[in-house]
Amino acid sequence: MEAIKQISIFMENKYGRMARVAKALADANVNIRALTIAEAGDFGIVRMVVDDTPRGYKVLRDDGFTVSETDVLAVAIQDSPGGLYEIANTLGINEINVDYAYAFVTAKAERAMLILRVDDISSATRVLSEAGIRIATKAEIQKI
Repeated sequence: MEAIKQISIFMENKYGRMARVAKALADANVNIRALTIAEAGDFGIVRMVVDDTPRGYKVLRDDGFTVSETDVLAVAIQDSPGGLYEIANTLGINEINVDYAYAFVTAKAERAMLILRVDDISSATRVLSEAGIRIATKAEIQKI
């Protein structure tokens, strides 16, 4: 089981900024697999998982964006009521905090995936695996 890398972009909350990010990645043939945007007044944080993190990171940095990489987990989640509860409860009873999360569903793979930033990735990986919850690999995410 392994953590995957997420790209975070800190940018001004102005028209055209997201288009600039999307164009830079598209021009570099980097595909976005999951995305969330958190707004904080005049600025925002875009978090994304892409199919080629090193290339995506470099392209965005070279285009003048403030970018960072963060380790996150990609967890297979049941695409049914209670799917999130199973994961959140497993982490909670093991005293692992969820800093933030975002999810996506793919018809092609017929599954849902939850991207998790937790305070202890190795413990989260262990307890989720012991509970029978599957952690996706980087290779799986790249193929979705």
